Amino acid sequence: MRKKVVSVILCVAMIAAMVVGCTTKSPTSGGDDKKDDEKKDSYKVGISIQSLKNDYWAGVMGKLEELLKDKGWDYTLQDCSNNSATQISQVENFITSGCDLIMVHPSDADALETVCQQALDEGIKVMCWDDPMENTTANWILDNTALGNKIGATAAAFINEHYTADKPAEVCVIGKPSTKVLLERANGIKEGLEENCDKGNYKVVAEVDGLEANEAQTNVETVLQANPDCSIFVGVGAGAMIGSNEALLQKFGGAGNIPENYGVITTDVTPQQLESLQAGDEAVRAIIGFEGSSLDTATACMEMYERILDGEDFSGDKHNVERPTMEINLDNIEDIMKGM
Repeated sequence: MRKKVVSVILCVAMIAAMVVGCTTKSPTSGGDDKKDDEKKDSYKVGISIQSLKNDYWAGVMGKLEELLKDKGWDYTLQDCSNNSATQISQVENFITSGCDLIMVHPSDADALETVCQQALDEGIKVMCWDDPMENTTANWILDNTALGNKIGATAAAFINEHYTADKPAEVCVIGKPSTKVLLERANGIKEGLEENCDKGNYKVVAEVDGLEANEAQTNVETVLQANPDCSIFVGVGAGAMIGSNEALLQKFGGAGNIPENYGVITTDVTPQQLESLQAGDEAVRAIIGFEGSSLDTATACMEMYERILDGEDFSGDKHNVERPTMEINLDNIEDIMKGM
């Protein structure tokens, strides 16, 4: 009898063990404990950009910080000083700190691909501003060649109004060829000039660096010493416009003295650019902008954050989200200035 009782107990124990074994979940792989599309009231965001010395970036990031604070989100904004090694380290720190979203404005997009893949492997969303990267959730980009074409075409309209083949305009192109997207933009400017200028009424006499205003001003002053008749300055950003405009103001003794056939045409949108355009007595003749004001751009960026964090599908052809461009002129400048 005792043997039968022992046998029954052993059978019950074995069955219980089998039930437990069948209902125990196997360990999950790393990163699965973070739900990809889980909606939360607050998120943690890491942002690494090329440089806050750039007036355009400083303005937009200031407005973006205001929006992030209003949302109550935790964020870290860092400037990599155009150094890819520094930027990689910043992204690594964002991964370690457990960010929900990382945004990069790459100094060197190719150099960031590996570390951005590491972020994706950890279940972190990654957004790139400007470059069509591979290892991201989504890229928020400009067609930089097309943007350059538009700058060149706008400058060509000004050149066609003031210059002929008998008296061609001398043009200086201000860029940053070491940065891929800015090289594309500068090449686009030259294409736009070539396609839209009247035959023989311009010649490019200089190409210089000038992403930041002080660098652009110094280099334009050097160009003016070597080419005193250089009168048209086209560039890839705000620094090119602010620096070259200041160099021309100094050359001619201040606002109101700039000849009507001198002009500066670039992209980006900063208060200083808008004020110079609105004044009407400086060298700034046109700006090719994006969403509008700094606040408009920051708001559009914040909307991208929310779309990504809400789990929108950006695979395949939807991976690159192109930003719009617009010409800023006296008809719309007042509304734009309100959001700066």
